[in-house]
Amino acid sequence: MKDVFRWYSPNVEQEVQLVRWGNFGTPVLLFPTAGGDAEEVERFHLVGALQPLLDAGRIKVYSTDSVAGSAWFSGKHSAEYCSKLQNCFDAFIYTEVTAAIRRDCASEHIEIVTAGASIGAFNALATVCRHPDVFRLAIAMSGTFDLSKYLEGRMNQDFYFSSPLHYLPRLEGPQLEMLRKRLILLPTGEGDYEDVGESWRVAQVLGAKGVPNRVDLWGAHYHHDWQTWRDMLPKYLAEYA
Repeated sequence: MKDVFRWYSPNVEQEVQLVRWGNFGTPVLLFPTAGGDAEEVERFHLVGALQPLLDAGRIKVYSTDSVAGSAWFSGKHSAEYCSKLQNCFDAFIYTEVTAAIRRDCASEHIEIVTAGASIGAFNALATVCRHPDVFRLAIAMSGTFDLSKYLEGRMNQDFYFSSPLHYLPRLEGPQLEMLRKRLILLPTGEGDYEDVGESWRVAQVLGAKGVPNRVDLWGAHYHHDWQTWRDMLPKYLAEYA
């Protein structure tokens, strides 16, 4: 079963959509890749790979448009604009998408799993790190985690607080204590266009702060593409969702 919810978001100041597959089970927020929309994960058969878990009522899958990712990778906007939009996108996820998922699940307190590949892995990681009060697990596949290369050497506050690689080393207090009760999974292939080093960098930062995490290397036959992610995601959701 598939449903599409649409509304105007005051956070990102545009029309947005949230698509849901399934009726029961753990809510999974699945972020698309850089320029993807909410239905990208269906077109590339990632939802199909999850069909046994959907049919069994183990999971409900949600996805929304890659609003900030599209801006970063379009090359049409300044680093300052993209950084601000990334923070606005985070607010959209935390306030609007979270509320929509919890209404749909008829629970004000249900915890959500995040997942994604490439830039979607960045969003999955960042969402759990910033909001461990709502999100309990990130499955960040083949991650593109360091977006600072798009800043042209000009760090700004919006970017700093949206990038786990940058703000986590100094994070302390209740947010960190709650994050230490969460789990970050970092599976990555070692084939074409994969950058294993990005996952290891994230793992080192998380580990230094006592945040549970694990890098899983899938080998040289797994490339930076949808077939890899179709193999990965069902395995982790079957185990952890």
